[in-house]
Amino acid sequence: MRMPIPDAGVIARRESIVARLRAVIGAGDVIDDPVEARAYECDALSAYRCPPLAVALPTTTEEVAAILRVCHEERVPVVPRGAGTSLAGGSMPTADAVVLGLARMNAVLEVDYGDRVIRVQAGRTNLSVSTFVDEAGFFYAPDPSSQLACAIGGNIGMNSGGAHCLKYGVTTNNLLGVTMVLMDGSIVELGGPMGEGPGLDLLGVVCGAEGQLGVVTEATLRILPKPAGARPVLIGFDSSETAGACVAAIIRAGVLPVAIEFMDRPCIVATENFARPGYPDCEALLIVEVEGTPSEIDEQLTLIRAIAEAFSPVEFRESKSEDESRRIWLGRKSAFGAMGQMGDYMCLDGTIPVSALPQVLRGIAEMSEAAGLPVANVFHAGDGNMHPLIIFDANRPGDLERVEALGADILRLCVEVGGCLTGEHGVGVEKRDLMTAQFTDADMEAQMRVKDVFDPQWLLNAAKVFPLEVSETRREARRNAA
Repeated sequence: MRMPIPDAGVIARRESIVARLRAVIGAGDVIDDPVEARAYECDALSAYRCPPLAVALPTTTEEVAAILRVCHEERVPVVPRGAGTSLAGGSMPTADAVVLGLARMNAVLEVDYGDRVIRVQAGRTNLSVSTFVDEAGFFYAPDPSSQLACAIGGNIGMNSGGAHCLKYGVTTNNLLGVTMVLMDGSIVELGGPMGEGPGLDLLGVVCGAEGQLGVVTEATLRILPKPAGARPVLIGFDSSETAGACVAAIIRAGVLPVAIEFMDRPCIVATENFARPGYPDCEALLIVEVEGTPSEIDEQLTLIRAIAEAFSPVEFRESKSEDESRRIWLGRKSAFGAMGQMGDYMCLDGTIPVSALPQVLRGIAEMSEAAGLPVANVFHAGDGNMHPLIIFDANRPGDLERVEALGADILRLCVEVGGCLTGEHGVGVEKRDLMTAQFTDADMEAQMRVKDVFDPQWLLNAAKVFPLEVSETRREARRNAA
């Protein structure tokens, strides 16, 4: 994986740049010690890493603006960072970059239960938003598996989803407004408590832009009343393809569960060893959860059972208590941690039409066998957001390159069946060179022109998303102008 050559001129001015940053936000809020800065050399895609020039840790929007003004004047690349949970290398720095970490910006600024909105700083963790409004009977719907740690700003950057996005949508469907700082230090407001404002939908452009356009510092989010009740069922099958076909049948029938989650045998075994949720001995299972009043839940589950019976499930287990519901979800919630028992792994997130699930699962199995690398599958089946986990040994020479090649083939398959490269993890550096599999040169040129408007000097996260050879002219123009 190639990164741009660092700007030697910026690195030579390191001491003066750090001094300017300390002057605007305080000496204790800037890290330049090489040992301490190594904590920011990578995110959750830890196969690739590079210590940054420095790290700045602001606590207010105004401090973010001051940092960006300094970096803009000094022509220093900036990499925004939330909690560092990105699985696509979205917050990996270069040696000439300042990491702008938002973890200290974690306050709740305002909550209005009447209008069902909450305004928070971008460093606040996803789960803590729901925790804050829980006693009032509300919750924040997007729930990535990393919700205990991941930050709202990162969720906005990657347009994150989660297990319950089938019914409630992903971040963009629950984001009403942002405060964002542009690279020159300008502070802009997009959207607001009532959602979309007049004119172009710039909020929709920013959500999912991976920190390419500006640094989101505050977010206004939609919160929802907690449902009257919820009940999951666990359905086991004798093959992954059959489980995938059942998902397509449920969606085709017009049922809208709050979640449909998929796990295959390798993942089932790992979670049993790790969390002991009591899952059945089967090749694949679905967790399907519905919400509503008791009568509404019974009606939905009766229909889901009838659909599932056509696929001869090996088990259909309906929760009868809160404890049984917790156990059904236990393995799924702990799946990514549990998979660490099997070795190192790389997690992908291509997204496909639900109808293509059987075909893609079959294709992944065939490619896994041909490559000699095990692949486990655990994902949001309801909206086709795949999460193949390729198991390998990071200490074995050549294994990482084999994983990258297999991952690229899987993502190309997702695109070929009508899907896309990413559902919620983003492109980052992981899928950057695969953008040509989904987009034409004209497509990418149009996207880069949007970045030109927001960040003319290409200083914000400029080594991400676009293949380096595609963005080279723009990035070099910034360096030459300096």
